[in-house]
Amino acid sequence: MGQVITNMAGNLWKVLVKEGDRVEEGQEVVILESMKMEIPIVAETSGTVTELKKQEGDFVDEGEVLLELE
Repeated sequence: MGQVITNMAGNLWKVLVKEGDRVEEGQEVVILESMKMEIPIVAETSGTVTELKKQEGDFVDEGEVLLELE
């Protein structure tokens, strides 16, 4: 089981996956918007998305869990 965690604070601009999707290590899964820049967040491990913890438009702090992988 793995998690995708933010590496900076910002607004969750786009969620590129949904529950049940298979993702590969290094795949972009969400895009944050911070200081007018788009920052892709990638999965550090491969797996299946079991739970989205945040939705598009949510503000997230550095270190928050965005989604769970199994």
